[in-house]
Amino acid sequence: MQFARGAGAVVVQREWTDFVDARRFALASVRTPWALMLDADEALDDVLCDAIGEAPDDVDGYNVRRTTYFCGHPMRMWRNEPLLRLFRTDRVTLKANPAASADALLHEAWSCAGSVGELRGTLLHFSYPDVASYRAKYDRYTSLEAQRLHGSVLGFIGACATSVLRLAWLLFGKGALLDGPRGWYVAYESAIYPAVAMGKALLQ
Repeated sequence: MQFARGAGAVVVQREWTDFVDARRFALASVRTPWALMLDADEALDDVLCDAIGEAPDDVDGYNVRRTTYFCGHPMRMWRNEPLLRLFRTDRVTLKANPAASADALLHEAWSCAGSVGELRGTLLHFSYPDVASYRAKYDRYTSLEAQRLHGSVLGFIGACATSVLRLAWLLFGKGALLDGPRGWYVAYESAIYPAVAMGKALLQ
């Protein structure tokens, strides 16, 4: 925060509620026509920095392409993910996009009512510097989703069966197989994510 204040930014702090509410509060605090939304573990590469500065204002928002890193390596299955992050402040809405529970307030995504362009460059996502950080976030998110699920044996069996298809798609369709053991690990854990959340819901 000291760096932001030192650069002249207004820093706002508040008590944590949930992911969706926090982002909506942040947007409501913006006093400029345009907003760029970034997380603390994200950074802009040089190309994206230049593209933002040069972007024309003849659209209502811009998608950026995000690549997520795991243990210091970019993952193919998390490469070039299109996300709306630069937009006119009054032209967007936010909703949750959970993987397992329909109303869990996480994995939120912005949507724009008007025209959307795309920016050059990459949004770098350094969310998982090591396995421990990945496991901690994984456990937290699946627990949050489990709180909004009605646990059922049939639901758990269905989620397990779907995990096989999800794993095949991530390994072969998204290229996780080519990332070696790191890619296999995150593909497997991502594939079973809904089943883990449902399993936790059953035990609640």
